[in-house]
Amino acid sequence: MFSPIRLSIARLSLKRGVTARLSVAAFTLMLLAGCATQTPTDESGRQLGQWEAQQNDVEALQTWSLAGKAGLRTPEESTSANLDWSQYPHYFRMLISGPFGGGRTVLEGREGRFSLSNSEGRFEAETPEALMQEQLGWSLPIRALPDWVRGLPNDESSYQLETDEFGFPLHLKQDGWEIDYRDWEQVDSLWLPRRLVMQYDKMRITLVVNRWQPGSE
Repeated sequence: MFSPIRLSIARLSLKRGVTARLSVAAFTLMLLAGCATQTPTDESGRQLGQWEAQQNDVEALQTWSLAGKAGLRTPEESTSANLDWSQYPHYFRMLISGPFGGGRTVLEGREGRFSLSNSEGRFEAETPEALMQEQLGWSLPIRALPDWVRGLPNDESSYQLETDEFGFPLHLKQDGWEIDYRDWEQVDSLWLPRRLVMQYDKMRITLVVNRWQPGSE
């Protein structure tokens, strides 16, 4: 026969064993539940639903600046330049320094008044596109660019937009241009494009943003 002491020890051991097994089972269930509810995230930290949640804030962002590098490729040449761009609701200024800027080119203006300054002087035209074409031999859709670089289509013409698995813009077609969004970064709680490729016919522009500065400087 078991003594009362041995019987108590056996019951205590059994109770501890059951408790341990229950604890392990509960912990396993918690891990499985956590894995099931975890939001998918890419390498940069983007998550599903973030773009939709911030889109109104990105659209409202009318004052900002960026610094980066732009690469130009055409059938005739392949070159690059540094870009410093300040954008305001009724004014913009682009400083292009490097080979395809012809050394140092400043393009600036507001509606109806646009100028381009380089080593050959200061020139004016009714549109920035005309200025670039006359002085550089190529042009960009300056009026649409402030939207495109923020990941938005321009609201003045029709477009086609594809999104990625996280709901972020992936491929935009507008005004004959195709824009691919290759990389993103989070700046002051907003996700903004870090690398995008714009192509029109045989001209290809790659823009890599090294610094975004939302709001006033």
